[in-house]
Amino acid sequence: MPRPLAVLLLLITTFLWGMAFVAQKSAMDSMGPLTFAAARFVLGGLAILPLALWEYSRRAHDISRRDWGLVLLLAVAFFMGSWLQQWGLTMTTVTNGGFLTSLYVMFVPLIGLIVLRHWPHPIVWICMPMALIGVYYLNGGGLDTFNAGDALVVSSAFFWAVQVLMLGFVANRTGLPIFVSAMCFIFSGLVSTGGALAFEAPTWSGLAGGWVQILYAGLLSTAVAFTLQAVGQRHVPAANAAIILSAESLFAALGGFLILGERLPGLGYAGAAMIFAAIVLVESVPALRRREPLAQMP
Repeated sequence: MPRPLAVLLLLITTFLWGMAFVAQKSAMDSMGPLTFAAARFVLGGLAILPLALWEYSRRAHDISRRDWGLVLLLAVAFFMGSWLQQWGLTMTTVTNGGFLTSLYVMFVPLIGLIVLRHWPHPIVWICMPMALIGVYYLNGGGLDTFNAGDALVVSSAFFWAVQVLMLGFVANRTGLPIFVSAMCFIFSGLVSTGGALAFEAPTWSGLAGGWVQILYAGLLSTAVAFTLQAVGQRHVPAANAAIILSAESLFAALGGFLILGERLPGLGYAGAAMIFAAIVLVESVPALRRREPLAQMP
C-alpha cells in the first residue's frame, strides 16, 4: 500500500474515533456502558466478519497457537480499553475523555521500558510532567475536579497503549489485519454481553433509545475505524502513526463543542494545548533526530 494512502486511512480513523466520543457519551442516557459496548462490538464484528473470513481463507499458512495467544491478549487489551473508557464517559465530559485517552501515547514508551527493557528517548522525561500539568489545567487548575470518570479514562489509556503496541506486530505477524480486528470485536462483544446481562439488565427500549449512537459506534467507529487502524499501521512507522492517531483528541473536543455544547474552563485550553504538545513532542522529536543523518547525506 502506498504510504500516502496509509496516512489517509489513519486520518480517517482519528476523525471517526474523535466524533465517536459524542455518540458514546449521549448513549449513556438510555443504557449502561457494558450494554452499549456489547451492541457496538457485536454489530462491528458481524459487519466485517465476511471480509475477515475471506482474508483468513487466503492465508499462506495456519495461525500458530502462539499467534492465537497474541490475538487473545490483544483482544483483552482492546476490551479493557474500550470498557474503561466507556464507563469513564458516564462521569466525565467528551472533551476530557478525548484528551485523557490520548495519554496512551505517553504510556507506550513506559510499557516498552518495563516489558521490553527498552530505554525511552530523553524527551519522554520532559513530556511526562508536561502532560501531568496539562491534565491539572484541563480540569480547571484543581485536583478536586479530577473525578472518578477521568481516572477511568486514564486507566483505559494504558490498555489502549498495549493495543497500539501490539496491533501492528500481531497484524504483520499473522498477515491478517482485518481478521485480527474482527476477533477483537467479537471477543469484546461477547464479554460485554455477559457483563451487561449480569450487571445492567439491558432492555430493548434502552437499546432503541440509542440506536443512532449504536449504529455510528458499531459501523463507523468500530468496524471501519479500528480496521483502518490495523491496515494503516502496517505501512506507517510507529512514531508517525502515533502523532496522527493522537489527533483524535482534537476531533473529540470539536465534537463536544459543536454537538453537545461543552466548554472548557479558561485554564482548560492551556491544559489541552500542553497535553497535545507533549504527545506530539514525545513522538516527533525522536523521529526527527533519526532523520537528521539522512538529511546530511549528499
